[in-house]
This record gives sequence, C-alpha cells and structure tokens, in this order.
Amino acid sequence: MYKHVLKGLRLVSGPVNHKFRGSDFQIPQPRKFFLRGVMAIPKAASSSRSFQIASESIPVLVLHNLDPSWSPKELQDAKAQVGLLMESLRAEGHPVVEQRVTDSLLAMRLAKWDPAKLVVLNWCEAIPGLERSEPLVALTLEALGFTYTGSPAEMLSLSWDKRSVKRILSKARILTPRWKAYLTPACHDWRTFPAIVKPALEHCSLGLSPKSVVMDARELAEQIERVLDEMKQPAMVEDFIDGPEFHVNLWGNGVVQVLPPAEMDFSSFQDPRDRLCTFDSKFTPGSLHYEGIRVKVPSSLGSSRLKSLEKIALKTYRAVGCRDYARLDLRLRGNQFYVLDVNPNPDISSDTSLALCAEHAGYSYGSMLSYLVKLAAERHPVLGKALGEIEKDSVTGPHHWIPQGASLLV
Repeated sequence: MYKHVLKGLRLVSGPVNHKFRGSDFQIPQPRKFFLRGVMAIPKAASSSRSFQIASESIPVLVLHNLDPSWSPKELQDAKAQVGLLMESLRAEGHPVVEQRVTDSLLAMRLAKWDPAKLVVLNWCEAIPGLERSEPLVALTLEALGFTYTGSPAEMLSLSWDKRSVKRILSKARILTPRWKAYLTPACHDWRTFPAIVKPALEHCSLGLSPKSVVMDARELAEQIERVLDEMKQPAMVEDFIDGPEFHVNLWGNGVVQVLPPAEMDFSSFQDPRDRLCTFDSKFTPGSLHYEGIRVKVPSSLGSSRLKSLEKIALKTYRAVGCRDYARLDLRLRGNQFYVLDVNPNPDISSDTSLALCAEHAGYSYGSMLSYLVKLAAERHPVLGKALGEIEKDSVTGPHHWIPQGASLLV
C-alpha cells in the first residue's frame, strides 16, 4: 500500500552466491501460477431485463492487504488510509464494502462476494507471506470472474522484471538509459560513468541508496556484488542521468488523460549521488532524502517540453500495455526525455503523486477514485452495459472535460 508514497517529499505548490543462471530469477508468468481450490467461474450472464446505473452508484469492493508482520504503526496508518479511501468513495455515492487480505487464503476470502454485482478496487499489492505476489492477486480475481481496477496480471508480472520492460521500450523506440544486466561482478565491458546499479526484480526503489550511483569500475563491481549477495537477483546497470526527474501519471483506456507531471526537486543536494529517489526518500521519515527532496506540482517545464513529455508518456503507456492508470518515471538530459521506470499499479493513497497530480487537474480524491472505478466498470459484463445505457448520450464527465493543467490524448 505504500508504493511510491510522497509522505517524505514536500509538496511545493505554485506554477550472493554468484553461481546461478539468469533463468533462476525470472518472475513467473501469470499463466503458470497454480491457484489451489480456485474453480473457473463462467462470466455472469446478462440479465434479460435492461436496467441503468449511474457511474456514481457502482458498488465497490475495496480489496487491500494488511500484513500481520507490519509494525503497529504501519498497520494503524494502513487502516487510516483505507478508511479515508472508503469514505471518499461513499461521498461520491458508491456503496462500498471491504475485504482485508491478512493471509494467503485470498480465493477463500473472495468466495463470499458476487462478481456480477460489484467492481473490485484492487489495492492489494501483495499476499502476506508470498513474495512478489502482486500479479497473483490479479490472477485470482480473474479466475474468480471479478472485474477489478488496474492492469491485468500479465502486465503486473511483466513490470516486476525491469529487463523485460527495457526490451519493450527499446522495441518501441522509446528512449531509456543504456543498460545491461549482470549475473557476476565481472563488469569490465561497462565503460559509461556515472552509472547506477539496481536490483533487476524489485519495486519501490528497494535496494537503492546513494551508494547505488557509482563513478568508476571499482565502485561498479562492489555494487553489483552487493545486489547479487544481499538481494539474490541479477543486478541491472544503467547510465545515470543526472538531470531533472518527472513522475507522470496517466489514466484511461483508448482515450488517455495525462495528468500534470510532478517534478522531483533535488536542488538541496550538491552530490549527484544524493539526487535520487531512494527507498529512504519514500519510507524513512527523518532521513536525509525523505526531508530533502521536494515535489513540484505543476512542474517547471515550458509548454514545448511539456508536450514532448506527454507524447513520450502516452507512447510508453500504450507500448507496455498499461490499463486504467499508471505512473511513469522519466529524466531529462538536454532536450531528450528518458523513461526510467513504469509502474502499472501506483499507490492510490491520498498523499501520493497520483492523488496530488489529479487534484491539481481538478479532481478531488473521491472523484479520482470514482473515475478509476468507472474505467473498470466499463469492462464489467453486467454493470458495464447498464453504465453504457445511461452515459452513451452524456456530454459530461472526465472523458469530455479537461481541467486546467491536464491533457487528453487519443
């Protein structure tokens, strides 16, 4: 639930054992997951009686994880955020129910809900006790016939492997920093410095610190060895772009809206190693980077560069296969934007970049959540048809109006 939080980033208002094979660390594809006790449920049959439903009346099941291993403070914060989210949806007119995920019995917990009668707001980022299980959550929902918000299991699985995302970007001719994955500390072929060393199979900047930015071959080998030894996975080395960083949130299917980008302000740091969104900057209150990095919404980009950023973000969103919403991280070098990372399941807490940028575009927290539900509801075999009946002649709503600072791209 705390993926890419901005709690520590101040908002500025205004304008191993190295003897392994690479295949040992592949993220399993969703089709290979085995769901014990899950039966394939046919899609709900369409009612013979036509009815209509307004988007604000769509019933919502809020699915979220509460890991018993979290600290009391983490559990308290998570419950508070879920409570705020549910109340915000209710204020928009949605009937809301809650399903907590506190153990590995996800399919059993979901069995009491009828997929034909609601949309799942999928805020479950992991099944407690199962590492990298975010795709498994989506796969379970699909197997049980639920319609849910966000990207499908296949996309979520893909996003965990930074190497696979890089290959897709390159194939689509989208600029991304030069990179190479290493399975041993032997890195004599890398000659571009400064560079940054990342674990290839992680989210949330896990494993990133100022030491991840390296200036020579000796530091590079040390950091590769650290990732291999401590994180037990391949190390991905990238050309480090010491330039402005932007987080771009997009939402929609077909017609996609690009929200005003957030700019990471590293101006309080002189050392390039510190000009980085580290794990501490997101999750460690009181740390140097938590306190020192500020967020500018809107960014300081001029209109020409803003249009260029939006164009690249939209191309990336579609090339990778994001659905409903996503966040992209990019850096600027000269006049060129480079895509650093794609997050198809960004945090939707009230203090994250998605909520902050949506607010600047004219959406309250509740209306933002309601729109995400509506995007998913359009796929629902029953509610989607009813929703279409009442809105097919509508000229209002996020598809048809653009608040100041937002762009709508087809």
